Amino acid sequence: MMRILGEIADAVAGAIGKIPDSRSRGECIGMGADGTSTSQIDKVAENTVLDYIQRHGVPLNVLSEEIGFVDNGAEETLVLDPIDGTSNAVAGVPLFTISMAVGRDSMSGVHTAYLRNLVTGDVISAVKGGGAFKNGSPIRVRERSDLDNLFLMIYLGNGAHPSSFELAKRVKSSRAYGCASIEMALVAEGEADAFVMRSEKYSRAIRVVDIAASALILREAGGEVLDMGGSPLDMRFDLDVRSSFIAFGDRRVYDFITRGGRPRTEGAVYGIVVNTAAPGALDYARRALRALDGCECVLDPESAAALGGRGAPVEEMDVDVMITVGGDGTILRTLMRNGAPLIGINAGGVGFLAEIEAGDIEEGIARLRRGEYVVEERFKISSRYEGERLADAVNEAVVHTDSVAKIRHYRVYVNDELTTEVRADGIIVSTPTGSTCYAMSLGAPIIDPRVDSFVIVPMAAYKFASRPFVVPADAKVTVEVVMDRGCLLVLDGQEERKIAGKGRVEFTRSRETVRFIRFGTGFYTRVRDKLVNAI
Repeated sequence: MMRILGEIADAVAGAIGKIPDSRSRGECIGMGADGTSTSQIDKVAENTVLDYIQRHGVPLNVLSEEIGFVDNGAEETLVLDPIDGTSNAVAGVPLFTISMAVGRDSMSGVHTAYLRNLVTGDVISAVKGGGAFKNGSPIRVRERSDLDNLFLMIYLGNGAHPSSFELAKRVKSSRAYGCASIEMALVAEGEADAFVMRSEKYSRAIRVVDIAASALILREAGGEVLDMGGSPLDMRFDLDVRSSFIAFGDRRVYDFITRGGRPRTEGAVYGIVVNTAAPGALDYARRALRALDGCECVLDPESAAALGGRGAPVEEMDVDVMITVGGDGTILRTLMRNGAPLIGINAGGVGFLAEIEAGDIEEGIARLRRGEYVVEERFKISSRYEGERLADAVNEAVVHTDSVAKIRHYRVYVNDELTTEVRADGIIVSTPTGSTCYAMSLGAPIIDPRVDSFVIVPMAAYKFASRPFVVPADAKVTVEVVMDRGCLLVLDGQEERKIAGKGRVEFTRSRETVRFIRFGTGFYTRVRDKLVNAI
């Protein structure tokens, strides 16, 4: 199979070499199956591959970004990006390849991968279980990266997630080459520490044709490719499926990228906030303190008085990790006053945001001390009333009537366009984090935290037709109190602000984020265990 792929690459190199100039290369000749425009160079390359397969009777179906799926009745499929880096090819930048992978059904079924830089002629290849090679010589990832001198490949295109630009500022050096296969190959060769492809737009994320070959090459070179939830990336042979991912050699680099700067483990300082009114909370805190023996700990003043030790107000705690003992309310109160990465010990009811249950305190603290966790970053809501910025909220901001059993009249605007007008007890503007809380209880959808959105939820609306809206997180949401009667703005159930009749409150995505320490439990597992199975 590798010989066939090499001959196909030879044919493609010869065919595109006959295109007279860059203007001709970039000439748009139609739309591809993936919904993007097809350039002359893409179509020439793809037609060359299809012609070779037909003339030589190669028993392969083809999945390509231009033509889509070609069913040749074969058991296996050639996953093809005829030109990866088309814009580079058109601009005369010598960074574009032909990318080919052979296998069944999905990336996990790929067994043969072949890349060729169509300018330099370099060939990078792999067979599953046989290692990865460049021009016939074995290649290997960097297995021990210098976290102070990282060199990353980062997607910074027009669909890039805002965190990608922040990441570029945090590392020693970064590049964006516009050719995923080459960027991945540099990680496989040990020339770069990681390749980060994170898009805030699903439509701009990676397709399987872009990455099927380079993912096998990287894995055979000793690296790994994980999605943003920390699971090994596996994509179906389907052009409609897209994903963001991080490719790396050293797992510590993935942790550094996803944690927004990893909290130190050696010599770490731990802040402990306890809801002393919660049943068993003080006993749980004592167990946590024993498990943290030898570590520097700072407690909130009330807990310090009950348990002994050094105390400080939460907002003044200069700590590496915050540990809360209580329910979700304790977590939210703490996050409103301190931005340290947080892990919760559940001493409440459901404790959806908490990571450690009462029976697992010692094991959980041991894992925390060893650094065996990931950090999940979530965005917050910023609220403004009469030009004043109020406290940010993690879950939701609620505008509701200030009188019992009285409804109010509200207008809701998204980017200053009237979206809905309702009579209701109130309006909730929730983050994905809050979608499993107050919003869910009112029938709003549960939103995966990787989805950048707000959900706007009327509370006990008078009209049945008043339904929740899911809107982009980069939108401005305005709630107007139409009647000359007051309301309350409540942030995460912790802080209140009176809103005058005919007042307006604006909600936007905050520049600040919160960071939850997790032990790898997926969001949907958490939903099943703590919401579905618990009810």
